[in-house]
Amino acid sequence: MSEQRTAIVTGAARGIGSAIARRLAADGLAVGVLDLDERACSTTVTAIVDAGGRALAVPVDVGDEQSVAVAVDRVAADLGAPTVLVNNAGITRDNLLFRMSTEDWDAVMDVHLRGSFLMSRAVQVHMVEAAWGRIVNLSSVSALGNRGQANYAAAKAGLQGFTKTLAIELGRYGVTVNAIAPGFIETEMTAATAERMGVPFEDFKAAAAAQIPVARVGQPEDIAALASFFVREEAGFVSGQVVYVAGGPRA
Repeated sequence: MSEQRTAIVTGAARGIGSAIARRLAADGLAVGVLDLDERACSTTVTAIVDAGGRALAVPVDVGDEQSVAVAVDRVAADLGAPTVLVNNAGITRDNLLFRMSTEDWDAVMDVHLRGSFLMSRAVQVHMVEAAWGRIVNLSSVSALGNRGQANYAAAKAGLQGFTKTLAIELGRYGVTVNAIAPGFIETEMTAATAERMGVPFEDFKAAAAAQIPVARVGQPEDIAALASFFVREEAGFVSGQVVYVAGGPRA
């Protein structure tokens, strides 16, 4: 590409989002590192800059329309018009249905679905203008159903329908839209799940690995590798797809 492209990765302060931001920077993109807390993005930004890349930490509440507009405008002004978007920001508020509060349902929907909608709508303007773009949405194997995650499963399944619809709408403008559905990935989020269940994290990982055909749990870098592919020039004929990155078949 003749000039450096700019990517936005939400929820990029840690875990999968951080790994994707660092991988895209290594691929030559400038990266807007977005998260709720700007200071939390410093580790990701420092890693990118120390490796010779360009990155900017930007605070955003993906569920808030004005916050999204301000964040996207800041990235465009400081790094260049964003033509790559990775909707990774996510939260969990797990509980069985009869114990799940309306607030916990709404919070998960706001971040995953409303957030991806607001971010995509804001960034697609730059993509259409450039006649080129890449959107990658983070779904999950939980989209297939997972006990105690009615809110999260519904949101992640919704992202798959969102992905396929945007692929249809934006394809004519040179924009591809795909989704990644991770299985068990070793992150702070899965460590917190183990702690909440009262299970040592190493035991939790070992039990998960025993159920996975490749006999290991995933790493954030496994997800970043697929995101890197989706964003490439040569992936321009791949759109509207959901790829399960789970160490074996899940759908």
